Amino acid sequence: MSKPIAIIAGEPNGIGSEIIFKSWLLRNKYQHKSFFVIGNVKLLNKQKKKLKYKIKIKEINIDSFNKQNLKNDHLLVYNVDYKQKKSFEKISSNSNNYILECFDVAIKLALQKKIIGMINCPVSKEFLFKKKHQGITEFLSTKTARKGNEVMLIYNKNLSVSPITTHIALKKVSSKIKKNNIIKKIIIIEIFYKKIFKFKPKFGILGLNPHNFMHSKKAEESTIISKAINELKKLKINVSGPIPTDSSFMIQNKSNFDVIIGMYHDQVLTPFKALYNYQAINITLGLPFIRVSPDHGVAKDIAGKKLAISTSMIESIKFFNNIK
Repeated sequence: MSKPIAIIAGEPNGIGSEIIFKSWLLRNKYQHKSFFVIGNVKLLNKQKKKLKYKIKIKEINIDSFNKQNLKNDHLLVYNVDYKQKKSFEKISSNSNNYILECFDVAIKLALQKKIIGMINCPVSKEFLFKKKHQGITEFLSTKTARKGNEVMLIYNKNLSVSPITTHIALKKVSSKIKKNNIIKKIIIIEIFYKKIFKFKPKFGILGLNPHNFMHSKKAEESTIISKAINELKKLKINVSGPIPTDSSFMIQNKSNFDVIIGMYHDQVLTPFKALYNYQAINITLGLPFIRVSPDHGVAKDIAGKKLAISTSMIESIKFFNNIK
C-alpha cells in the first residue's frame, strides 16, 4: 500500500479550505496518491457549509489507516483542536498555536515514515513567525535540525527556479551570497533531480548586478559567483553563467535550462510566476522528507468567496506521483 500525503490546512482564515475542497471534488480527474487533511473537523465543516460544498468529512486516526478508509467517499481529516466562532475571520496571531500544531503533527508523521510527504496550504508568515523565521522553508529546516541545508525550489516540469537567498531585504543580499552556499544548494538540487526525475539537470546561474558588472574585479560575479561555477564544473555538474538577469529568460528559450539559479527571491520568482502562474509549486529540499506547497499566498481578500483557484494545489498533489 502506498503511503498517503498529509495536507496541512494552513491559515484558517485564508483560502486553504477552499482549495482543499476543490482539489477533493476534482480528485477523479487527475492521477494522485491518497491524501488526508491535518486540520480542525468542526472548522472545515463550517467552511464547507459557508462555501456550499457537498462534501462528507470524516475524522480519522492515523494509526488505523488502511486501504479501505483511504479510498472512501469522505474527505479524511486528522483533527487538531481549534476554537473559532465564525467560518472566516480576520487573519491574526490567534491562529498560531493551531497552525504550528498542524505542522508538528505532519513533521512527526513524516519522520515516522507514515506519510510520503506533506503539502501545506498557505500561511501568513508575518503573523505566524513574528520575524523568528523568514518563511516555512527556514522554519522546517530549524525544526528538523537541517538549518543551512534548506533549498527553495519553485518547480514546473518545463523549468524550475531557485533563489540562493530567500525572504531577506535587498540590502542584505550581497553579504549573504557565499561561494560554498551556492555550491551546496546546487548539489542538493542536482541530487534531487537525479533521485526523483532520473536525469542530471542543466543549470543557468544568474549574476547579481545589472549586466553583471563583470568589468569590476570587486563585483560579486567575479569574486563569488564565477568561482562557484568553476568549482561546480569540476564536479561535473552542468552549469552555465553568470548570466545577466535581464536576458536570462530569453536565453532560457535557446539553452533549455532545467533550473535557473538566482541570487535573491524576486530575481527569479517574478519572471517565473509571470510565465507559469498557478502551474508552479514550491518544494523544500534538504529536509528528511518532501514538503510541497501551492505557490501562492493566503489570499485573505477572497477568503470565503468561492473565487480561489485550486490549480497549484492540484499540481502539488500530482507531484507526489513522482515519489516511489
